[in-house]
Amino acid sequence: MANSPSGESMTSRIVRVISAFDETHQAMPIAMLARRAGLPLSTAHRIVNDLMGHGFLQREPDGGVRLGLRLWELANRSSAALGLKQIAMPFMEDIQAVVRQHTQLSVLRQDEVLFIERLSSHGSVLNHAKVAGRLPVHVSSSGMVMMAHSPRHVQEDYLQRRNLDAAGEKSLRASWARMRLEGSASLPGAVVPDTTGIAVPVFGAGSTAVAAIGVVVPTGGEYIPATVPALMTAARGISRGLGVRAEAAGPHHQC
Repeated sequence: MANSPSGESMTSRIVRVISAFDETHQAMPIAMLARRAGLPLSTAHRIVNDLMGHGFLQREPDGGVRLGLRLWELANRSSAALGLKQIAMPFMEDIQAVVRQHTQLSVLRQDEVLFIERLSSHGSVLNHAKVAGRLPVHVSSSGMVMMAHSPRHVQEDYLQRRNLDAAGEKSLRASWARMRLEGSASLPGAVVPDTTGIAVPVFGAGSTAVAAIGVVVPTGGEYIPATVPALMTAARGISRGLGVRAEAAGPHHQC
């Protein structure tokens, strides 16, 4: 595709437009979209019109623009997340029937956790994790347990990007070591006071975490002792569904 005068490809500009939408900016005027995408207004207009012609964006009655159903259709037709979600759903339903709070499935995307499914019950505690939403690794039990069971070079790259002081890095390494030993992560009050996130890794080939299954429950309740074994059983079942042999689906301890 043609490049802009700055050398940026049309594909990159399209990605910037689509990426400008998030949970708090689900629809917006084209002028705002141009600012959020860092594009000239004329360029944004041209790209928006092209994407609307393909159904990737749609116009709201008030003139604003939002992501179109065509994107949802393509994403749900064939994606790694869809396959993982289909395999995990029966196990998530079993967990949710017990905890009746929040049960969620997530994957690691560099320094963030991407939530690909969540089951919730009426009257459950507040939970900021949303489907297709993200949270920083360090405030998410799912993110921390996946990072703890990630290859060493992934951990080192993450630490380098965090640019922690010596005490902070030592604390984080100690937390990961404990999570590898216990096979789970529990973070009370990391995002919402009086709630605790609990998560275990789902292992892929090579005993590396490819996902996490977890819950968000009230802190100090009766959930934690019974929840971790149930989550581990579910994680092993999901791993087997992904084609991982039973002996490779358990916790992996790094040296």
